[in-house]
Amino acid sequence: MLKSPFVLLSLAAFWSYAQAVTVYGQQGITMPTGVASTASEAASATPSASTSWLSNLAAYNNVTLTPPALPSPMPSLDFGITLRNNAQNVQGLSVQQKASFLGFSIEMSVVQQVIGKNASFIQIPFLNLLATIADRAGSVAVRVGGNTQETATLVDSLPDNAMIAKDKENASNPTDTPILDFTAEMLYLLANVSSLVNAKWYLGIPFNDTANLRLQIAEAAESILGDNVLAFQVGNEPDLYADHQHRPTGYNQTDYYNEFGVIVQAIQSDPKIKSRGNLVAPSLQGTWSLDSVFQTGFLSTYGDSISIVAVEHYPDNNCAAAFPNAGFGNPVNPQDVFANYLNHGSGQGLVNPYLSSLPTSQQAGKQFMMFETNTASCGGFPGISDSFGSALWGVDYGLQMAYSNFTGALLHVGGQDVSYNPFTPPPTNLSSVSQWTVGPIFYSSLVIAEALGKTNTSRVLDLFANGANTYTPGYAIYENDALARLVLINFMSEQNNQGAYTATISVGGGDTGEANATPSQVKVKYLLAPTVAEKNNVTWANQTFGGRFEADGRLSGTEVIQTINCDTNANTCQIPVPAPGIALVYLSSNAQSAVDPSASATFATTAVTKTANTVTVDASVLATSNGQNGSGRSLSSTSKGSSSAGRTGGVAPGLTLLAMIIAGVSVIAAAARR
Repeated sequence: MLKSPFVLLSLAAFWSYAQAVTVYGQQGITMPTGVASTASEAASATPSASTSWLSNLAAYNNVTLTPPALPSPMPSLDFGITLRNNAQNVQGLSVQQKASFLGFSIEMSVVQQVIGKNASFIQIPFLNLLATIADRAGSVAVRVGGNTQETATLVDSLPDNAMIAKDKENASNPTDTPILDFTAEMLYLLANVSSLVNAKWYLGIPFNDTANLRLQIAEAAESILGDNVLAFQVGNEPDLYADHQHRPTGYNQTDYYNEFGVIVQAIQSDPKIKSRGNLVAPSLQGTWSLDSVFQTGFLSTYGDSISIVAVEHYPDNNCAAAFPNAGFGNPVNPQDVFANYLNHGSGQGLVNPYLSSLPTSQQAGKQFMMFETNTASCGGFPGISDSFGSALWGVDYGLQMAYSNFTGALLHVGGQDVSYNPFTPPPTNLSSVSQWTVGPIFYSSLVIAEALGKTNTSRVLDLFANGANTYTPGYAIYENDALARLVLINFMSEQNNQGAYTATISVGGGDTGEANATPSQVKVKYLLAPTVAEKNNVTWANQTFGGRFEADGRLSGTEVIQTINCDTNANTCQIPVPAPGIALVYLSSNAQSAVDPSASATFATTAVTKTANTVTVDASVLATSNGQNGSGRSLSSTSKGSSSAGRTGGVAPGLTLLAMIIAGVSVIAAAARR
């Protein structure tokens, strides 16, 4: 069982604190030749023969594209938007949405790199990033799964007390997905994260062999994670099973319907699985339509077992470049498709195939989720997926899904060989000296969380602004049935002093049938970067996570919220939107205070025990220095005599000490896991 955070907090009184932490058993740090010794140097280092391996990793590619030319003809750069204040007078509003709408999907094979080495060795930047979202949204949803969940097996133990073991040699599909073994330690890791941050989890039940079911992950998660498990996915992209050699040629919707029934019956017969009605399906990639699956009787037969109807889709793929000999054709040139992401039509086109199926799911009382998405499958496009353009695209796509009555979406996170990651830990041999890299698309989750607010009553409206121009979209957010916030997007990049626009908003008045209601002033937060091709210099209300290898998961800088005075006599308010950029407009002080983050609970390794015969390292360096090549090495520890921080096989540990700061107070997070 997990210790309550309040109990953990009381343990802090027994410790002394400083802005550094003492590490026992620290091995020598080897800096690869030519690699920058500071985060800022690493971000601006010129590649050389000795560091070319770094830029060869897609997560750290040096591809910078050219922003697309301004559209011709240009859209109007000064246009009006008239809004009704009362939601009851507005047609086309979405269902009520949660601020936690946009979460994350973490490939199961990279859990140790992204979330933690084991249940007592949690990645601090990951906690900080989740806390940043949870503070704005109330909670954050994370899926652990993906392709690797299908062949994953829960085992009692692994050699060297490992938590996860990969077998890449026996991978049989075109994308080289490894076969995984994992222990219950992974579930304890997730539980310990949830004890510190309000994180909720989606997990996957393996579906590769329905003749020999493996339900152990559901059985164990029920007891270890409790209500921190949101749902269990059954089947990941079954419409690709035949293409990926997971099923015989000709595998179809009826085959999936029958196999899904085998899982449903097994769960109903399993006394170790107490929860019912919390499955996620069918999680189609798009080769099959949802309607074609529904026509098998899927929802009517299994509706009581399903809580979420899910799909998974990417707007494009980079598979030909990622897997050149796998029959994917010629590689795509990212520059040729960059403009495809920089318009409102992209998000509209992505949701359009599901609009006919959404009412069926709603009528059945099911949530409807985009369970895995990002800029492009097979790792994304270098120069697009890690550019500011992806942040603009992510906000527009996310709000378009919310407007279309999706109830959530998850941005996928992979390893070092993908460019679309919202966040990426440094390579293992740099983890003692370099921090994380936060991709521009992560900022999308911040904007959407603050736009939707914590009341869980927000309803979204696509404004079809500026004559429905594709480069200047806007959304209105109605909260508690009143107009609360606006999101105005500019996909263009400033060129020859052109590109920025001004939206003149009017609330009520005119032919709305409502009294004038434009406020005397509004508050505005801006998401900004120099161009859509920018990869590092991204700010949200003047705050940033930093560039490559500069992030500890906390925003830095002074928050700047613009105040714009309005003309109540004319019932107008002029909102400038830079090119490129996003303006989040708060139409009242209540609309702002309802989403303003409080003092985020942040985490840093700052506890100090003794200094004799030890090495003391500044906390800013150590905050993300857990790592080095884990193979054949023992881990260092912040507890004397405990240089092997991992769990000892067959031994139920007592209290695992995690030295952290929560809201400025150091806390010892202890977890009695058995």
